[in-house]
Amino acid sequence: MKRIVKFLIVGLISMTTMAQALTERQKALAACAALEAQGDLVRLETAVTNALDKGVTINELKESFSQLYAYTGFPRSLNALGVLQKVIAKPKKEWKEGKPFERPALWNNASEALKVGTETQTKLSGKPFNYEFCPQDDYYLKAHLFGDIFAGNQLTPADREIVTVAALSGLKGVEPQLAAHKRGAVNMGNSQQLVDELCAWLDKEGYSLKSDFEKGASNVNYAKYFVGESYLNPLTPANLSKGEKSLMPMSNVTFEPGCRNNWHVHHGARQILIGVSGKGWYQEWGKPAIPMTAGTVIEIPEGVKHWHGAASDSWFQHIATHVKTGGPESNEWLEPVSDKQYNEAQGLKN
Repeated sequence: MKRIVKFLIVGLISMTTMAQALTERQKALAACAALEAQGDLVRLETAVTNALDKGVTINELKESFSQLYAYTGFPRSLNALGVLQKVIAKPKKEWKEGKPFERPALWNNASEALKVGTETQTKLSGKPFNYEFCPQDDYYLKAHLFGDIFAGNQLTPADREIVTVAALSGLKGVEPQLAAHKRGAVNMGNSQQLVDELCAWLDKEGYSLKSDFEKGASNVNYAKYFVGESYLNPLTPANLSKGEKSLMPMSNVTFEPGCRNNWHVHHGARQILIGVSGKGWYQEWGKPAIPMTAGTVIEIPEGVKHWHGAASDSWFQHIATHVKTGGPESNEWLEPVSDKQYNEAQGLKN
């Protein structure tokens, strides 16, 4: 009988975990974390306001931004707290302060913080982790990050990992840490389904776009020639006077993951593409696709049938310009790049 009851309890817990779905509150926390990591204080102000509207408490945001100093540095953590302070200076009655802050007793016991932090790190990692190469960092991780910081009473371990995954998704050069925390997010109480949904949502909303170039406005005038969403940001040389036209107009084009333009041909001009962020692809008709990343330059001869766009798992940006070759300039838009063609270009199975 005990076995049956235990089986039913485990089954109910498993069903509950599988049924997890990303809530509006969790999305709001994730948005604030990603923008804190990117140092985008203008958008962060709007995100903080939205988070408070969605039920995230003031003290939960304080805890989130405080925790992130361990991942993004004190300057961005303090700047984000400054944005929060600015927003709540004009409070709404529905905003909640949340649970009162309580100074963790663990802060008064360094040896206990090391012990508890080691246990927390082991749970998050799924196995013991000892960084013998650098004992300093090993101690900081165990005693301070997973001990002192995780001892705060405002966020659950599951929420802490949502915040961390979102922040790391917005940073460059932290892929190993992001992968580790995606696994850790599951170990700390989130379902794999929820973590996958979180990462897909961060991609869809552009929080994982790591770039110094503005995304621009929705590319509505050319939307019918694209599969997926694209955005257009015309670039104006800084030395031009108002109303003066550039000799070589350029635009930064942003593709969401999976977005690509139709097959097309340029007449009267060669096109030049310069990759600036993310991962993308360029392909000429009858030839293998060429991967594009930041710094990749593609020169497309006049009259060549081709397409370009983002990889299926990454945002992509490139600068596009045209060099006149004589005669009238035009774009000849052709058929969409099929899913089969797109997947084959990336070496994916259909």
